[in-house]
Amino acid sequence: MNIVIIGPAHPLRGGLASYNERLARAFQQGGHDVSIYTFSLQYPGFLFPGTTQYSTEPTPTDIHIKVSINSINPLNWIKTGLELKKKNPDLIIVRYWLPFMGPCLGTILRIAKKNRHTKVVCIADNIIPHEKRIGDHLFTKYFVKPIDAFITMSEKVLKDLDQYKKNQPAQFVPHPLYDNFGEKVDQQIARDQIHIKADAFIFLFFGFIRKYKGLDWLLEATALLKQKTNHPFKVLIAGEYYEDRSGYEQQIKELKIEDHLILKTDFIADSDVRYYLCASDAVVQPYKHATQSGVTPLAYHFDIPMIVTRVGALPDMVPHGKVGLVCEPNPASIANAMQQMMEVGTGKFIPGIQEEKIKYSWGKMCEEILDVMNR
Repeated sequence: MNIVIIGPAHPLRGGLASYNERLARAFQQGGHDVSIYTFSLQYPGFLFPGTTQYSTEPTPTDIHIKVSINSINPLNWIKTGLELKKKNPDLIIVRYWLPFMGPCLGTILRIAKKNRHTKVVCIADNIIPHEKRIGDHLFTKYFVKPIDAFITMSEKVLKDLDQYKKNQPAQFVPHPLYDNFGEKVDQQIARDQIHIKADAFIFLFFGFIRKYKGLDWLLEATALLKQKTNHPFKVLIAGEYYEDRSGYEQQIKELKIEDHLILKTDFIADSDVRYYLCASDAVVQPYKHATQSGVTPLAYHFDIPMIVTRVGALPDMVPHGKVGLVCEPNPASIANAMQQMMEVGTGKFIPGIQEEKIKYSWGKMCEEILDVMNR
C-alpha cells in the first residue's frame, strides 16, 4: 500500500516524532511504501513552552520525510491537501494530540479525500486535552468529521471519542514499545555516561515537566521517604520544564530535599535516552491524570520496573506486583510504593516485565490500523 503519515517527525523532536518514525519503519518492514508529512511550523511561540522544537539528532536516512505543513497558514493547508489528493495514497494515518491542530489537519484531510480513494485513520493520543483552551470543542469536532476510523492507546480516549465520532469504527490498541533508542546497557556504564556518581537506588521521573504529571507530588513523596528510610536513594528528574520552574525550585528548597535529587532538566536527546533509563532502578510516574504514557513502553523496553498512580490507562499497562507497583494518586501513597520497591528489590519484577512486554509490538499496531481501516 501507499501510506502517508501526517504528524511530527525529524527535524522536530519529542515522543510523537519518535513514534511516527518508528511506525513508518514498521510499515516499511511489512512491504508498504511510506512517507511522513511533518511540520515546517508546528507551534507558534506562545503555544510552545520549551526551549526549541527541533532535534539535534542526524536526519533519518531510511524514511522519506517531507517538511511541508504550516499549522497556522490556511493557504498552506490547501496546498498540502491538494498535493495529497494528487498523490492518491491508499491510507493516511494522522496523529491528533491537541485541538489547536484541528483546523489545519481537518482542512488538509477534507481536500485530500476528494480523490474518493484515500482512507484516513486517526491515532488519537488525546481527544480532551490536559490543559483546556477556548475553541477546543469546535476544533476537535471539525477535525473528526473527515476521519474514517480511529485508533486510541487508552480506554479513556476511546470513551472520550464517543462525544465526537458518528459511526466511525474505533479500536483500542496499547502503545507499542519504544525499541528505537538502542539496546540496554550496564547500569554503571549508563551512570558514567550521564555523569551520575551516586551509589544509591535511583528513581527516575522522565519526560517533559507539565502540571498533570505530578512532579510536585513526587517531591513531597521524596521528603516523606527521606524521613521513613535509611536506604540511600536519589530521584533523577530528567526532562525539560514545560511550565514555570520557579514553583518547583521553591518547593525543593522548602522541603530540604536537594541532596536526594539529581536534576537534568534540559531536553534529553534521543541518543541519551537509554542511558537515563538504564542508570535507574525504577521509573516513577506520579501522574494526577493521564490517558496513556510513552514513558511506560520505554521502561518496558529497558526492563525497568515502574511505580504508577491509579489514573487513566497507567494501571492497565503496569499490572500491580508483576511489572511494578500501582499506588493511589497522592504523595503518601507514592512514598509508600517507593519504599516498598526498595525493600522488595527490582529483580522480583524483571520476569514479569519480560513476559508482559511481548504484547506491545509494532507489528500488532500496524495490523490493527489496517484492520480498522477495512472496517
